[in-house]
Amino acid sequence: MPPETPVVLSAPHGGRDYPAALIEALRVPAAALRALEDRHVDSLALQARREETLFVATRARAWIDLNRAEHDRDPQIDDGAHLLGRPLSTKVRSGLGLVPRRVGTLGQLWHGRFSADDIAARIQADHRPYHLALGEALAAARARFGVAVLLDIHSMPPLGAPDSAPRLVVGDRFGRSAAARFGARVEAVARRHGVATAANAPYAGGHILERHGEPRRGVHALQLEFDRSLYLDSALDAPGAGEPAIVALLRAIIDAAADEALPNALAAE
Repeated sequence: MPPETPVVLSAPHGGRDYPAALIEALRVPAAALRALEDRHVDSLALQARREETLFVATRARAWIDLNRAEHDRDPQIDDGAHLLGRPLSTKVRSGLGLVPRRVGTLGQLWHGRFSADDIAARIQADHRPYHLALGEALAAARARFGVAVLLDIHSMPPLGAPDSAPRLVVGDRFGRSAAARFGARVEAVARRHGVATAANAPYAGGHILERHGEPRRGVHALQLEFDRSLYLDSALDAPGAGEPAIVALLRAIIDAAADEALPNALAAE
């Protein structure tokens, strides 16, 4: 079925499916892994979506991080990492590679190491299918409309006091993954909703934007990082009273991205 809009949505870090093998490998309480989740950001995306193609990861980020490249493998926990012969990225060195090694101040997550075959199986079963499907959806949107826009939806811990810190960070890899007009349009929408924004700091966008954003070919990709206190309860665990307002904000951002991609579409209808 052809896409009905140039906008494609992705929520790669909202998964809460924790396989038994992962739980058995833990050396910390399973509840600690919630800190790796973009807690309930999938709910925002599902409620805001209308006709857009939406990809929501169900596997937990602790199992495999879809916003890291396949080669971002950590030699401290992954027996296959040394076979790649690549320099380690900053994220891997910090413990947040393809399979995270740490969370918060708890230190090492795992009792032991993972075999090369184990991580390869996760890549084959979860990482590659997600990116293949995402790439196909963007290609279909571009083929139909001449342009495609990916909104990669994430959440972040509060960056500071609500009256002074940005509460939505819009990343475009400093202009490498999207034309500047898309980020500017999103920031303008957020301001109208009373939400302070920042561009690319401290989150410029990860592997999903690097892999799929090709503005010169008409594929624009933005990463949206929502402050969790905007839509979760005071414990930053369950959906809170602010969720409907942020769903409305995300819907307005989606509409603005579509309008920026196809500015004459509404006039033509």
